Amino acid sequence: MGRYLAARAAQAVWVLWAAFTVSFVVLYLLPADPVSIAAGGAESGSPASPAAIAELQARYGLDQPLWQQYWTALGRALRGDLGHSIGTGQPVTEAIGEALPATLGLAALTLLFAVLGGVGLAFAATATRRPWLRNTLTALPSIGVAVPTFCTGLVLLQVFSFQLRLAPAFGGHGLGGAVLPALTLALPIGAVIAQVLTAGLESTWRQPFVDVALAKGGSRWWVRRRHVLRPASVPAFTIAGVLVGNILAGAVVVESVFARPGVGRLTQTAVLDQDIPVVQGIVLLSAAVFVTVNLLVDLLYPLLDPRITGHRKPSDTTTLSTTEEVTARV
Repeated sequence: MGRYLAARAAQAVWVLWAAFTVSFVVLYLLPADPVSIAAGGAESGSPASPAAIAELQARYGLDQPLWQQYWTALGRALRGDLGHSIGTGQPVTEAIGEALPATLGLAALTLLFAVLGGVGLAFAATATRRPWLRNTLTALPSIGVAVPTFCTGLVLLQVFSFQLRLAPAFGGHGLGGAVLPALTLALPIGAVIAQVLTAGLESTWRQPFVDVALAKGGSRWWVRRRHVLRPASVPAFTIAGVLVGNILAGAVVVESVFARPGVGRLTQTAVLDQDIPVVQGIVLLSAAVFVTVNLLVDLLYPLLDPRITGHRKPSDTTTLSTTEEVTARV
């Protein structure tokens, strides 16, 4: 386990370095000039004096060669210093720290809605014995994945805010103001969970150990919950890292549609202003969350299937319980 954790830590460091390097190169290749924007240049509609532009370039080290700027920024990042915003002069860590709590609360509520909705839909689709109802329920996740996030948000705003007046339309605070944005993000994520979990439940239900458990007197609900759910949920659990990435990406759209403060709004502003330090800080934050979640998923695999260890992935071994194991547990 120690070697496995060391390997994953090295992989995480490589991912963070790659995210930093790629974002640095891409941002510096953009044609817009962040210093001109911050100084009130042509792109903001008002003239900027060459002296003001030169002063800002010297302050942020943008007058140095590109390779020197890269090594300077990388050295600061290794010390936990992500620099200062070109537009506001605020430390990047402070700006992200102020925006992060709102986004974390929204992400937590989104995951709650997505897991409850996705698991509930998957159980309902696989438990019903009516073919028409099963086909209808299994078709719903595809619709949830296909509908764009901004379209879902606008529909929820129109129905629940403007017509029914059950939730604030823009900039709401507290739980009431977070419900509609969380539902907007949760619908496509819950649809993915429902799709993957439905397939896992159906394939696991056809295994011989299910017949053994039913023959020993277990009800269909008890067998499904006690013996089928854990091995069937491994594929859905595997995509947790992707789902977290979808939440971070969707927060940019949702927080803009609902005019909520958070990392999404900060990202939008930083991209429009080409505020390189802020964008790089957000990219590093997203990469760190991604590698952390994937590491936690790998460490939690044995709780779902004890035969999965650190050096054996779910693809290396079947995730379905054997007939002998179930016979011993029933």
